[in-house]
Amino acid sequence: MNTLKGKFIPTNIRKYKGDYRNIIYRSSWELKFMKYCDTRSNVLEWASEECVIPYRSPLDNKIHRYFVDFYAKIQEADGTITKYLIEIKPSKQTVPPKKPQRQTKSYIYEVTEYVKNQAKWKAAKEFCDDRMWKFKILTESELKV
Repeated sequence: MNTLKGKFIPTNIRKYKGDYRNIIYRSSWELKFMKYCDTRSNVLEWASEECVIPYRSPLDNKIHRYFVDFYAKIQEADGTITKYLIEIKPSKQTVPPKKPQRQTKSYIYEVTEYVKNQAKWKAAKEFCDDRMWKFKILTESELKV
């Protein structure tokens, strides 16, 4: 995932739930998804980092705040409406890191990020289950990048 950053200005302001003047993307993948949400008629409403979920980090056993990448309310092909929380991540961050011959700093970092993400995603799934929403992780394969 590259490190493209910037402000997104939606063309369909009424669809955005939150402050449409302060939509920040942190990668080209997030920008691509923002454009999708803004322009697709089946996306009824959406938001970026507007949903905050508390989670307990297994690293320090403290409660932290998880700012989920996206919220989207989508009209499915069959006409039903589904609310989603969506996280955008490289696929390599969705699987446990492979243990190298010797423990490197980058391996330790990858393991701590993986463990932290698992705790965040578990909290997000529970949050969604309580509301009959769906939690989805989109990677480069779903985004076709």
